[in-house]
Amino acid sequence: MKSGILLSLLGFLPLVTPLCPVPCKCTTNITDCSSKDLTVENLPVAFRPSAEIIHLGSNRLTSIPNGLFDNLRSLQVVYLQGNPWECTCDILYLRSWLQWQQNRSLYRDVRCSSPAHLEGRIIAYLTEDEIVSTCQHWYCSLALLSQVSLFILLFLQGILVIFIIVYLQKFRKMTAEAWSTTRELDRQVDPRASSSINPYNDD
Repeated sequence: MKSGILLSLLGFLPLVTPLCPVPCKCTTNITDCSSKDLTVENLPVAFRPSAEIIHLGSNRLTSIPNGLFDNLRSLQVVYLQGNPWECTCDILYLRSWLQWQQNRSLYRDVRCSSPAHLEGRIIAYLTEDEIVSTCQHWYCSLALLSQVSLFILLFLQGILVIFIIVYLQKFRKMTAEAWSTTRELDRQVDPRASSSINPYNDD
């Protein structure tokens, strides 16, 4: 009876064992995702818990999603060289993770590709102020863009108001002319008819 239950449980193991993330190649403790043209958008959202070594080199990664490596208790090293890392706000998680590693010398090739003033710097040795300064620059750029957009919106609203005023003036003039024409026609048809009053005539 017990052996039957054990065999049944073993039959379900393939269903619960984590699969190798696409498009990587995996062995028991190695996950190789190098040279797969990976970006932040198509990077695997999780790795096998048994992974001790992960290869992410020679891709197009600019940052690492927050918490990606946090639950990998067996993880010993991640190879990250050969990626165009952007040392802006999004790099804070990777920098923090690198600083917690015992052997930082393994990550001396993990360097910033941008922005220009941080190009070539080792990410693990960046200060928080250096990264935050790029965040502030980004927020300033966003604020400037918002101000320009607001100015353009106000300008377009001003043009719309002017167009409406001009249109109303033309409409009033056309209405006055129509009333005048109608009054002249009434006089020609019935000279004894009383004059129609033009509501737009200030006199």
